[in-house]
Amino acid sequence: MGTDYVHGYTPAETRRLADQAGTLADLLHGGTTYAPGSRVLEAGCGVGAQTVQLVTRSPGIDLVSVDVSEESLAEAKSRVAAAAPYATVDWRHADLLDLRGGRFDHVFVCFVLEHLADPNDALARLREYLNPGGTITAIEGDHGSAIYHPRSPSAQAVVDCLVDLQAEAGGDSLIGRRLHPLLQQAGYGDVHVEPRTVYADPARPELVDGFTRKTFIAMVESVRERALAAGLRTEAEWAAGIRDLERAAEAGGTFHYTFFKGVGRR
Repeated sequence: MGTDYVHGYTPAETRRLADQAGTLADLLHGGTTYAPGSRVLEAGCGVGAQTVQLVTRSPGIDLVSVDVSEESLAEAKSRVAAAAPYATVDWRHADLLDLRGGRFDHVFVCFVLEHLADPNDALARLREYLNPGGTITAIEGDHGSAIYHPRSPSAQAVVDCLVDLQAEAGGDSLIGRRLHPLLQQAGYGDVHVEPRTVYADPARPELVDGFTRKTFIAMVESVRERALAAGLRTEAEWAAGIRDLERAAEAGGTFHYTFFKGVGRR
């Protein structure tokens, strides 16, 4: 399907994904609901953090959630059973590029394209799963949109480690800025992309904790061992960079990040 998952399949990463989904639920899912009875494909459900949002915001949908990781699927099943026991989900252990049979009214893909070696091919194949007139909703971040105060070259260096390691693995953590042309090149019509911006400062403590600390900094920290093993930073340099990045979550600090949400139609 694409790359290895650069953040790793760890309990810490599972917590980070859940924190991210909860903190950003309204920001990312606002404006996205599907009518009861709609057949929806969630391509790359991971640990089910976004699945919970889909089934609670669009009750009554016929949801098929697919992931290549059996461990992630097991976590997703448990998470959805706890949060939405009434929901019926068809869980499938499969490569999202090689689904067998079935058509859908809608496709939802969130934080998946960034990990694929050929996101254009993935989008084109997902288009083939859609009924005529069906829609795709794609959400991606862009680490180049991270702007924080106090500014720090050491902090930026550890962020760049994440960007570089993901690129080395075949992915693109700057993919958000490419979402519109990717959807168009894959053959979708009526393409519309809009930014969904997170801004955190001391007046927004829930975002400072839920996003700056538990989502973004935790995401950078997830590649620490890879960065050290690759010789991108020394242990001291990594610690200094994370410490400087953490200042954005302290008194006097600010943090800004932009996600991109695109919708296209077959």
